[in-house]
Amino acid sequence: MTTLIERTVTATPDRVWNLWVTPEGICQWWAPDGFRTDVTRLDLRPDGELVYTMTAVGPEQVAFMEQNGMPLVTESRKRFVEIAEPTKLSYQSLVDFVPDHAPYEQLTEIDLEPVDGGTRIVMRVEPMHDEVWTERLVAGRSNELDNLARLLA
Repeated sequence: MTTLIERTVTATPDRVWNLWVTPEGICQWWAPDGFRTDVTRLDLRPDGELVYTMTAVGPEQVAFMEQNGMPLVTESRKRFVEIAEPTKLSYQSLVDFVPDHAPYEQLTEIDLEPVDGGTRIVMRVEPMHDEVWTERLVAGRSNELDNLARLLA
């Protein structure tokens, strides 16, 4: 079952779009607290790819990653499915980091709708292979949108 996550931010759809589809924009809000995101490739077209690294930089996050035998830097890939500037974006995320599970793709769809005083963001998140990983994904996507809202406040 698809999960919906919604936020309203105080910026135009064009401003939100630019933060979502440029390396400079993504690097400002994409990472969870204590991590940094660096975009290494962005080919914004259907079947184009976004490749980025996420690096643990906060002391608590570094300690957590090290204690759990996890790398401090991970590379992630997304393949764009639909692009309709500045109102709709969807992408398949490559899920290749789950131990003992074959890699697969997970779909996220974003709609940006102008509203009084800003933009309503509606994110539809396809579930992952089980409930625990889906909850982690939804928490991560919610954190991303919180970071975006803070940046635009």
